[in-house]
Amino acid sequence: MKLLAFTDLHGSKKSTDLIIKKAKKENPDFLVCTGDISNWGKNVKDIISKFKDLEIPLLIISGNHEDGIALEEISKKFNFVICLDGGSYELEDYVFFGYGGGAFSKKDKDFERISKKFEKVLNKKKKFILLVHAPPYGTKLDDLPLLGHSGNNSIRKFIEKNNPSLVICGHLHENFNVIDKIKTSVVVNPGPDGKMIKI
Repeated sequence: MKLLAFTDLHGSKKSTDLIIKKAKKENPDFLVCTGDISNWGKNVKDIISKFKDLEIPLLIISGNHEDGIALEEISKKFNFVICLDGGSYELEDYVFFGYGGGAFSKKDKDFERISKKFEKVLNKKKKFILLVHAPPYGTKLDDLPLLGHSGNNSIRKFIEKNNPSLVICGHLHENFNVIDKIKTSVVVNPGPDGKMIKI
C-alpha cells in the first residue's frame, strides 16, 4: 500500500498544489492528513475540495487549528474523505486508528480513554497505522531547540504497547520530514509538502 502523507498545510496553496502534483505522479492508495489543514479552521471545505478531482481517498484528523466535530461534519460532504478523529478504518490487511488535536499536552486522558476502546478491537494480524497530530514523547520528532522533548507521553506509551507498523504525526514545524523509531514502529512527520510512504 502506498500513502501520500502530509500535515500542517495551514491553507498553503503552494503545498496543496505540490501534494496534488505528487499524487498525480505517484498514484497513492490514500492521501493522509494528520491535522492543521487550515489556519484556525478557515476555509476547510474549500481546501479539502481541491483534492476531489484526484479521486483518491483522504484519511484526515484534526490538528490544533481545527475543531474535530466541525471537521467531521465537513468531511461528510465529500464521498472521498474519511475523518478518523477517535475512529478507525479497516481495509484488507490494514487498520488505521486516528486521533486529532491534543497537540500541547504531555498527557492526554481523552486519548487514553479512546485508545483503550480501540485496543479491544485491534486485530494484531493486521498492519496497524496510527495517525496523530501530536508527536510521541522522546523522539527526534518532538525534540525542540532549547526546550527539549515536548511530545505526548500517552501516545508514546500506546505505541510501545501496541507496536503499530507506522505512526504519522505533525504539529512541530521544526521537525518536518523527520523520521525516527519507537521499538519497531516507524514514526514520521511528513511536513506540508507531503511524503510518499510504502507499507
